[in-house]
Amino acid sequence: MHPRDDILHAIRTPLLVTSIVAIIQALCWAGNPAPPNQEPSPGAAGEKLVKANDCSSCHALDRPMVGPSYDDIAKRYRGKADIADKLAAKIKQGGSGNWGAVPMIPHPDLTAAQLKQMVEWILAQDSGAAAQPEAPANTYIYTLADGTTAKLDFPLFVQGRQQVTKDVFHGYEKFDSYCYRCHGQDATGSETAPDLRNSLKVGMTEQQFLSVAMAGRAEKGMPSWAGFLSEDEVKEIYEYVKGRSLDLVPVGRPPSEMD
Repeated sequence: MHPRDDILHAIRTPLLVTSIVAIIQALCWAGNPAPPNQEPSPGAAGEKLVKANDCSSCHALDRPMVGPSYDDIAKRYRGKADIADKLAAKIKQGGSGNWGAVPMIPHPDLTAAQLKQMVEWILAQDSGAAAQPEAPANTYIYTLADGTTAKLDFPLFVQGRQQVTKDVFHGYEKFDSYCYRCHGQDATGSETAPDLRNSLKVGMTEQQFLSVAMAGRAEKGMPSWAGFLSEDEVKEIYEYVKGRSLDLVPVGRPPSEMD
């Protein structure tokens, strides 16, 4: 072999090997394409539907709210015959009785397949969270116009100032945006709906206030606010109305810590 041929052979050999390796890699990649997007599991699909609807306005995973927790529902019904169909019907049609007097809002637009996925997810819940004793709530004492005092488990005002907290102010804003149309400016009531100050004066609790707001009262023309207002937002409205019921929060726009 001519010396020049030896040199060309030495050059071409690694190039040939590199080309063969590249071809093999390309063929392997072609034979193993990236996996297509997989369909979500039934559990994931059910959880997504639960979170996309207004369920979280009335239910939490491991604590009761307006309605029972998902954990408690699963513990009561898991393994019972035909329970999936019964729970699906309850979600679709609404109603009350099994967990108290507060009615569950109907969801007529959900399909049978969607209801099945949601119920499967709910019945699979078991957070394993042990019930913890509630920490003692802070107490805030306010002197009323008649000289008596009121004890609250939330602050109305910023300490040392006559400015309402941001939570109370947010409650005022929400009330003044949505609730005043029926319950009157400054929560004074109207011909359409009652004076909420009086409702709180005669003993309506925060939990009852939350339940009524979320579930509504269809027989009296009150809509459900579940899915529109969150639990925290309704609690802020409650705090504002509570301040008004004690004549501690003034009419109109109250001075706020955010001013």
